[in-house]
Amino acid sequence: MTTSRRTLHLGVALDGAGWHPAAWRAASSSPDALFTGPYWQRIAEQAERGLLDLLTLEDSFGLQSAEPLAAADEERTDEVRGRLDAVLVASRIAPATSRIGIVPVATTTHTEPFHVSAAIATLDHISEGRAGWQARVSPTVREAALVGRRDVPALTDLDDPAAPDLIEDLFDEASAVVDVARDLWDSWEDDAEIRDRATDRFLDREKVHRVNARTPWFSVRGPAIVPRPPQGQPVVVALAHSSVPYAFAARSADVVIVTPADGADARRILDDRRGQEGSVGRRGEPLRVLADLLVLLDGADAPAADRLARLDGLGRPLSSDARIVTGSATALADVIEELSELGYDGVRLRPGVLGDDLPRIVEDLVPELQRRGLFRTAYEGSTLREHLGLPASVPNRLTADLDLRSAS
Repeated sequence: MTTSRRTLHLGVALDGAGWHPAAWRAASSSPDALFTGPYWQRIAEQAERGLLDLLTLEDSFGLQSAEPLAAADEERTDEVRGRLDAVLVASRIAPATSRIGIVPVATTTHTEPFHVSAAIATLDHISEGRAGWQARVSPTVREAALVGRRDVPALTDLDDPAAPDLIEDLFDEASAVVDVARDLWDSWEDDAEIRDRATDRFLDREKVHRVNARTPWFSVRGPAIVPRPPQGQPVVVALAHSSVPYAFAARSADVVIVTPADGADARRILDDRRGQEGSVGRRGEPLRVLADLLVLLDGADAPAADRLARLDGLGRPLSSDARIVTGSATALADVIEELSELGYDGVRLRPGVLGDDLPRIVEDLVPELQRRGLFRTAYEGSTLREHLGLPASVPNRLTADLDLRSAS
C-alpha cells in the first residue's frame, strides 16, 4: 500500500461502557462507575495521552435505544439505560485535561438556543479554547413528551410518509439554532471587557451588540451573558447519514461525521458532501469530513473476533449505522489509510468496549499511524480549532456586518 503523508484527525466517541450493547458486562468495564465524574475523567485523560484531536460525548432526550422508533425497545433491562448530561460531563472533564477537544452532544429540537450557546461558550472558557458542540435533532414522540412544548408525528420507521417533512423541518430548525448561537457567541467583541478599576468601568457597552432573531420555532433577543468564547466560534459538529443532514452540515457545521459502509460508499459520500457545499453556497473553510468506525481490537491474548462473539452471545448482537472493524490495530490502520487516500480528513472511532478498545487505540493504533506518518507525535496547537486546521482567529460576524453597513 502506498503510504500517504496526509496528517489525519482522530477522534473517539464515548458512550456508557462502549458501543456494544453488552459492553457493560465485559470484565474491563465498571458499570457501577458510569454515573460518576472520575470515570469520565479517567477516560478523557487516556484519550488525551493518545494525542487525539477530540472526544465526543453522546446524549439525547430519551433513553438509549438501538431502535429509537420502536416503543418496546426501551423496556429492555439487559442494556445500559441512562446517561449523565453531556455538556455537564464535558465541563467536569475539561479542567482534568489540557489539549484534547471536548465535544458534547446537545439537541437543537427541545433546548433553548440561548441556553445551548451559553453552555458551549462556558465550556470553551473552562477548557481554554477546546470546546465543540455536536448539534443533534430529536425526532421521536417520546423525546417530545419529555418537554411537552410541541407535538411530532409518531413515526414507526423512516419510510413513514410523515418522515421526510418532519426531518426537513427539524434540520431547518437546527440550522436556525446554530446560526443564532453563532450570533450570540459574537455579540461580545473580544475586547469588550475593560476591567479598569481607575475609571470604574468593567465593560465597554459599545462593544456588546444586540441579537434579534425571529424564526418559525423560536425568538431570541441578545446579547449573550457569556463573553465571547476563546475560540471566537467553538467548533460545530454534525453527524450525517443522508442528504438532509448533509445539507445541514454544509450550511451550519465545521466538521461532519459520516458513516461509509465501504470504499465505494466512502467515495459517494465525499461527492455528495462537495455537492451539498456547492448547493448551499458554503463560503470560507470547507467542511472537515471524518468517517465513523466502530472498532473492536485484538489484545495480546484476546482476539477481537472472540470477544465480539462472546459479547453477541450475552444479548443483542452488535449492529451499527457505522462500519464495524474487528481485528488488529494494523488492519484498522489499513482501513484508515485507505480513507485518507480517498480524501477523508480523519476518523472518529467508536470503541466497542471502552475498557478494552480505548487503551488499544491509544497504545497500538496511534503508534502504528505515527509509524506511517499519518498522525501527529505531539500536540502542536492548544485549541480544538487549531487541532483541526481551522483558522484560530475568527472574524466577529456581527461587527463585520456593522462595518459593511457603515461602509455602504
